[in-house]
Amino acid sequence: MDRRKFLETTSKGSIIIFGLHNLGLPNAKTNLKATIRQITQGKENHFFGYIGQSLTIPWNGTGNRILALSTSFIDHLPDGNEPAGIVLVKMDQPEGDFYKVEKVDQSLGWNPQQGTMYYWNPDKPASQFFFNDRDPKTGKVFTVLYDIDKGKRIREYKFEDTPFGNSGVCPVGKSFLGINYARMARLRPVTGYKEATDWTEGVAAPENDGIFIVDIESGKKKLLVSFARLESELNKKGFYTGGESLFINHTLWNRAGKIIWFFARAGWHGKAQIRTNVPCTVNSDGTDLFVGHQFIGGHPEWGIGNQIIGSIEKDQVIYNVLQKKITGKIGTPEAFPDPEGDISLSPDGDLFANGFSKENKNYYTIIRLSDGQWVRTDGVNKGEYSGDVRIDPAPCWDRQGNQILVSGITGNSTRQLFIISIN
Repeated sequence: MDRRKFLETTSKGSIIIFGLHNLGLPNAKTNLKATIRQITQGKENHFFGYIGQSLTIPWNGTGNRILALSTSFIDHLPDGNEPAGIVLVKMDQPEGDFYKVEKVDQSLGWNPQQGTMYYWNPDKPASQFFFNDRDPKTGKVFTVLYDIDKGKRIREYKFEDTPFGNSGVCPVGKSFLGINYARMARLRPVTGYKEATDWTEGVAAPENDGIFIVDIESGKKKLLVSFARLESELNKKGFYTGGESLFINHTLWNRAGKIIWFFARAGWHGKAQIRTNVPCTVNSDGTDLFVGHQFIGGHPEWGIGNQIIGSIEKDQVIYNVLQKKITGKIGTPEAFPDPEGDISLSPDGDLFANGFSKENKNYYTIIRLSDGQWVRTDGVNKGEYSGDVRIDPAPCWDRQGNQILVSGITGNSTRQLFIISIN
């Protein structure tokens, strides 16, 4: 299929969005090539920290800066006294085989898996980015907007009664979502901020917590979906939580900034009798909350329009959130041995990456959706880290759709950044 015609087709959001069903050619026949190179070094660890879902892109608008964290450790969850450096990898300033790294700030709002929820500001992607932080005295989490041209924080989004942090900036700008990372630290530690201040402790389904939305310009917040409302809807659909405390993972904007996909969860500790894990959607204005989509596993990623990508058993599937049904598949089991791996779709919608783990390495399959050709990378060492400090594959595309940022363990046992280049 002609590339231009393919992209025109995908922009209309039709079922053919990813070309023919069951795409996937034998790897030996592909003309795709993928090479890997390390871009950071040193005694400090450097990593971005999250999957490139919903157009989460580490590169700035001009492509000369990559956001990263720098830390002296990666073997435990940080507490309220262990900051990470907010750093920029200067892609226009090589230092031998690597690039210069500049520290511009620091944060107490981070973890090894998700970092500090970095996002470049869609309205000023060349120079402004968001990250989470917390007050060292009160433990309250908040979101920062930093300007690299001015060399300083230009805004802090603090809400004293509900101290939440950014959980996803709208791809078209203007607003960001927020969740309670202190609650996450109690109920899903790998995604939370240990020892942060939680205003909902002891309440299973609070009315004043859930998913928030913040207007970037005015700074005003709105509770988009409360846990109390979620519990009511879950019960109506037969998803009983057994009195366990609800929490939310993965607030994912679709590319048009109109629909949010998330998981309502509860009972993820060892003693729970009931474990809840229910896919949900809600419009960005709070309307049309739908609880109980067909479950698709892994870390789902939005495609074009109303379609979201996930996994069912051995298949990488496409699910339409409006039609509420599976509308297609991507690849084959040969291409994707683990469709529940971390996945990410390139900005132009033509290349799809699946990262999966095998033994102590992360591997990446990149498939071109317009013709089904695919390539798999060599393994990137992830060490023996596991559990809350595991190093997930977490592929993140650049803006042009020909490079992917990942991290791995290097010869000196530090975690560093790598770039996968696709021809």
